[in-house]
Amino acid sequence: MYEAKTLVDHGPNGRFTFPEGTRWHEGRFWFSDLYTESVYSCEEDGSDVRIEASVPGTPVGLGWLPDGRLLIVAIDDRQLLRREHDGSLVVHADFAPHLQSDGDAPNDMIVADDGTAYIGMLGFDPRAGAPFNPGPLLRVTPDGVVSAVSEPMYFPNGMAIIDGRTLVLAESWGNRLSAFDIAKDGSLSERRDWARLGELPDTSDQTKVFDQLVAACDGISEPDAEGAVWAADYTRPRAIRVVPGVGIVDEVRTSGGLHAYGATLGGADGRTLFLATTAADTDPALRRSEPVGQIQVARVDVPAARVNNARDKSEPRAYERSDA
Repeated sequence: MYEAKTLVDHGPNGRFTFPEGTRWHEGRFWFSDLYTESVYSCEEDGSDVRIEASVPGTPVGLGWLPDGRLLIVAIDDRQLLRREHDGSLVVHADFAPHLQSDGDAPNDMIVADDGTAYIGMLGFDPRAGAPFNPGPLLRVTPDGVVSAVSEPMYFPNGMAIIDGRTLVLAESWGNRLSAFDIAKDGSLSERRDWARLGELPDTSDQTKVFDQLVAACDGISEPDAEGAVWAADYTRPRAIRVVPGVGIVDEVRTSGGLHAYGATLGGADGRTLFLATTAADTDPALRRSEPVGQIQVARVDVPAARVNNARDKSEPRAYERSDA
């Protein structure tokens, strides 16, 4: 078992409220903070915290098109935004036609190397305590065309792509990580178990479902060199290492009693595990008024299978100059 420590807890907009959507990209750590409504990046050591985008629609999932433009899931606006090279934000895709209920919304995202994005739809509003309703994965092509590509899932959340051929999905209320083969056209095969952690819950009541969860996997890392992923368990102050076909084999304990909502492997050697953490009570009003969010880190033994440390050698763009 590993122990995590605080890396950074504030940016130019003040204390972090609810960090999410973690990614390691071009030698920097990136994440969204829901209620400062900002996307940030920083160095591996927590220095040089930059505001990469301001998103009033509440940012969460992050990814990049092949030409380097940033994609951002805006939960409240039910849109996928694109940051242009001049820093402006435009709508890349609109999820409104695909909503299953008033509380339905897009959540986390993974973007393939060709720019195809996969986004999990919640299917219900967990922040309002609504009864559970399964939601599908949506595919967004590089030119913004949206389609459903999976059966309804048990709270689809963090994702990783392995070797460009397999999409792994954390189902937060399913006690499992699921896998899909990715076809050449970006469509997905039928779901199969990647790792089963327990039985499927037999209730849609939010007050009861958590008693049946072995782990509520939220954001997950890209695979490490042994094929495992790290998954944030948002019902506990920990992240877990999950091996396909086996299950939980190790964990990182977060500090300060904060729960983990995102997990990413990165750093110069791929052995730094970045964790997005905040309090167990995720009520938006409380997290805005009592911001306690942190990025925490632990050094782990098995490095990421691949480490994206390539940097753009050009001069920093104007929107990258907001330093903490």
